[in-house]
Amino acid sequence: MPEASLAEAASGLVPASEGWFVVNTAEAAWVTNPDFGWRCSFEANGPALRESPELEQRLFPQLGFRIHLLEPGKPSGLYHAESEQENFLVLAGECLLVVEEEERHLRAWDFVHCPPGTRHVFVGTDRPCVLLMTGARTDESTILYPRSEAAAGHGAAAIVETSSPHEAYALNPHWQPGRPASAGLPWEAG
Repeated sequence: MPEASLAEAASGLVPASEGWFVVNTAEAAWVTNPDFGWRCSFEANGPALRESPELEQRLFPQLGFRIHLLEPGKPSGLYHAESEQENFLVLAGECLLVVEEEERHLRAWDFVHCPPGTRHVFVGTDRPCVLLMTGARTDESTILYPRSEAAAGHGAAAIVETSSPHEAYALNPHWQPGRPASAGLPWEAG
């Protein structure tokens, strides 16, 4: 298997060809959303490439993988349930997990497993939180954004129940290329 080449996209490095690669999180492409913080997916797809569409490709067809930086008081997205399993690891900081209408306080190194159909969302607490997020992918994957009083209390619920991401996020701004500001983040050390 050849090594993939890396190319500069709108907000950092992305793989520009198939193959194995190594990229430091500090140098990888990131996207930002004023409602949901920052995320790095390590793939050459989506809003990180608005200025470089020729690089767009999905390298991880079986497994979604990203780093998410939560800001204090902001959710990671909208409360949802996917038809495939998802797993999460808090790498730094603390956050609140809203899962199946319950709230759980999480801290660094807490691991969360969500079997298919588990309703969940993460919300930042008093300082930035770094999450490693993974999830299975299939061609038949589906998602549901249910109504949730627990998530709505944190600004993290769809207005109406829907299986359409476009409809669920209609009132939120789109993700744009952007890098997190320096804030003593784990990948800044050394």
